[in-house]
Amino acid sequence: MTTESTLHGTCVAYGQSGLLIIGTSGSGKSALALALMAMDATLVADDRVTVTNRDGVLSGHCPPAIKGMIEARRIGLLAAKTQPTTLITCIVDLDKTEPDRLPPNRSLTILGVEVDLVFGKDTPNLAAALNQLMKIGRGE
Repeated sequence: MTTESTLHGTCVAYGQSGLLIIGTSGSGKSALALALMAMDATLVADDRVTVTNRDGVLSGHCPPAIKGMIEARRIGLLAAKTQPTTLITCIVDLDKTEPDRLPPNRSLTILGVEVDLVFGKDTPNLAAALNQLMKIGRGE
């Protein structure tokens, strides 16, 4: 069974593992994606992400009209190297502040699929920490 929805968000990929960045307008989704792209992440989609649940696997891809572009606030639209699709393995919510120094594992369910969740608002070194999480994973 396949279900699909388009979300307001940005998605970057590390190989076949993708990070979905969500938050309200102006929360820094594109800025975070640009920082991660400077650390070798690849853009999948900026501003709108089409997510698909295909047999319990959540993937993200870009609507055709915005493919290959990312917004840099106060600079304009930039061309970007892109990847057509990725498996969404982690979500960062830029509207929520993490209250715990060492937080519990959190998750968010999208289209019936539970995905690892990080609260990112006001988190120091967020791009570097997410880069490490996506490349290497969590510690025990």
